[in-house]
Order: sequence, then C-alpha cells, then structure tokens
Amino acid sequence: MLVSIYMPTKNRLESMKAAVDSVLQQTYENIELIVVDDASTDGTAEYLRGLSAVDSRVRFFRNDVSKGACNARNIAIKASNGAFVTGLDDDDEFANNHISALVDFWEFLTKYSNAQFSCIYTQCLMRDKDIFTESLKNTRVVYSDLFKTNYVGNQIFAPRSHFVEAGLFDEQMPAWQDLEFFFRVLKKFGPARLLDLHTYIFDITPRPDRISVGQKAKILRACERMTQLHAIDDSKSAQRLLLQVHADHYGFPITIDDLFRFSKKGFWHRGYILILYKYLRGKFKR
Repeated sequence: MLVSIYMPTKNRLESMKAAVDSVLQQTYENIELIVVDDASTDGTAEYLRGLSAVDSRVRFFRNDVSKGACNARNIAIKASNGAFVTGLDDDDEFANNHISALVDFWEFLTKYSNAQFSCIYTQCLMRDKDIFTESLKNTRVVYSDLFKTNYVGNQIFAPRSHFVEAGLFDEQMPAWQDLEFFFRVLKKFGPARLLDLHTYIFDITPRPDRISVGQKAKILRACERMTQLHAIDDSKSAQRLLLQVHADHYGFPITIDDLFRFSKKGFWHRGYILILYKYLRGKFKR
C-alpha cells in the first residue's frame, strides 16, 4: 500500500534537508514524498531537483510566485498516488517507524474496532533546540472539540479520499489552516483516533516567521473566517474560537477591544467570564 507524504517548503533549506532525510529513512518502504517549493530563493529548488533525479520516491513541484503553504499542500495532495496521505512540515521530522506505525494502527482499527473514525494522529516530541518534551494528547477527538483547541496537532494520516472529499486546505485562511481542515474532515468522516506513540518530532524553537509571534491581527482574521464558516449562528462556539486567540502560547495582551469583541458574542457565556478574568488579572499585575 503506497503512502504519500506531502511537504510544503520555503527558504528553509537546511531543516528541509533533515525533514526529507527522515522520510527517506522510514522502515516502511512503499512511500512517495511530494515536496512543493513555494518560490524559495535559498537553493531549495536546486537541491530538490537533484534529489528527485536520483531517488524515484521523491517528487518535486515549484511555485515561481509564492502562494502560501495551503496552496503547496493542495498541489501535493492532488498529485499524490497513495491510498493514504499524511504530511510533514519542513522544520519537523519523522521517527523512522512513523509511517509503519500509522499503517499498522489503521489496519488494526479497521479490523478490530467497530467505531467509525476518520483519521489518525500521533503524539509529538516537541523540540526546542536540544530540549525535548512529550505531548499528552487525548485518545479521541470529535469535530466539536476543535472549537476549544486543536487537540489533533498539525498532521493527520487518512485515506487520500478523505483529504479530497473534505475539500483540501482552505487557501484563504491566514492562520489555523490545520484546525479548519481537520474540522471538516472530522465532521464529514467521524472522530480522529490517537496512535499513542511519539513518532512525530515537532519543532517549537522560537523563530520570527512563526505565525504565533506578534501576529495577533492575522490570528483574529483566521478566527473570524473560522467563525463565518463553522459558527455563524452559534455564539458559544464563536466565543470558544475567540478564546483560542488568547491561549497562553500566543501571549497576546487582552485589550478593551477584545472585551468588546467577546461581548458581541454574548455576555453570559463562560468564554466572556474567562476573558474578563484574564483582562483583570493582567491589569492587576501591572
């Protein structure tokens, strides 16, 4: 059974090389790696062109003009030949048993579980330079859980048809692209199930190009689009999405404008109480 791995990349030549190597070193051999270069200027295209010429498992596409990570992912998924698809970011890595463990777990669930499920996600080893910490994810996620937080992470393993029939990644999302796409997959095909192994190495080293660093306006635009798509008539869910904007890992200060934004979704929901508490706590700390 062929498994396709998609990887968008832009101007991260060295970390991308490590990511690619981690795929090519998989114990599961029946794979294809599809890398889409989103108009890099650092030698990425030359490296991938050379690699794809000598390793038939590697396929390479390039955007001459940058169109964003979602566009790159969609190019790769549309071009994929695998029965199953998963992804890898260009600054992350797979443990060498990642794909084999996913395939085995899917076959196990298919054979022995009577419950419907849409996809598999794994635990992560979160890497901050040379320090590693283990994720503690829930064993099962339904689509409504994603209003509270992205319990899945940044990658899923699923039949190619699930990616395509869910509509692929929304290229208009300025952030939260994974969250919004997973919402559609889980809503259409059923809950996600956890493979309780730390086989995905997720880089969390602080870096200026990360969306979460000082880009509150972009996160708010993503929240608004997510609300329009999935919570337009549900103020409680809309507040839950707004609470994600103010999650501790972003570190955005809460302002009067934020309180007003929450109040428009309703004063008495738990979300408004929580955001008011965070605002007052920040005021008293100053």
